[in-house]
Amino acid sequence: MDVCTKPLCYELLAEVGEGSYGTVYKAREVGGKQRLLAVKKFNIRGDTTEGGIPAFMIREVALMRKLNYLNHPNIVRLLEASTVPDGRSLNLTLVLEYIDQDLSTYLSNAPASGLSRECIKDVMQQLLQGLDYLHTNMVLHRDLKPENILVSSCGEVKIADFGLARLYTFNIALTPGVVTLWYRAPEVLLNSVYMSSVDMWSAGCIFAELFLLRPLFKGYTEVQQLQKIFEVIGLPSEEDWPKDSPVSYSISYGSKGSNTMLLHNLGPCENNLLAQCLAFRPSHRISAAKALAHPFFMKH
Repeated sequence: MDVCTKPLCYELLAEVGEGSYGTVYKAREVGGKQRLLAVKKFNIRGDTTEGGIPAFMIREVALMRKLNYLNHPNIVRLLEASTVPDGRSLNLTLVLEYIDQDLSTYLSNAPASGLSRECIKDVMQQLLQGLDYLHTNMVLHRDLKPENILVSSCGEVKIADFGLARLYTFNIALTPGVVTLWYRAPEVLLNSVYMSSVDMWSAGCIFAELFLLRPLFKGYTEVQQLQKIFEVIGLPSEEDWPKDSPVSYSISYGSKGSNTMLLHNLGPCENNLLAQCLAFRPSHRISAAKALAHPFFMKH
């Protein structure tokens, strides 16, 4: 099946994923560079004349277009976006660069002995470079997890899926139910105000997962997720608990005391960076720019 949407012509090769809103295909460019492409097709039902496109889709396209201007190597590129009315529905197509696998698949294929320190350093450095670029441009990703981080066959790491991303401005009303539970920052779980540091919490969870080859905090309810977090980082003091949270402080969440050695199989340098990513107070959490200057990334 050939589709021609100027200036990109492509042939759909295979369906690679299906979600509640649409389908993702692997495709190949016809003519030109013959690049492999990822084509996301959405069918939006309802009266499209009355703003029928869901807000998250408009946001994803707008943000990706904004980010494309500078073309960062660690952000997946949106090559084309088009809409076609179809009766009372609307077909939205996004054409993106194609990357072989996500980080979740990459980790599932890792050797049982684990990833090398150099490999972890390389993946993490590229992830933080992408995050630093987003945060410099006032963009919060808000749903950072292994499934939304792509890893090419030659080791390029790219942040993808901007459906939950938001441009950050002061006093913005942000949705509490963002970020997949296992990678969700405490302030989001506690319905508190949050900012770009939510992405750094998720990056810290991913950093630990690169060593463990499994998620660090695997809760199935918000309360259980908080308990899992406090088992590792220790229960914060009542003074550190967010004042605007509707959730009351309780010692039943875990035992007090901060823990500088979060993972016993990691060295002091790795634990130091992990602890700064997983600081309970957002204001104490390391930024992507500062994390990139951490000794962990220095040449040995």
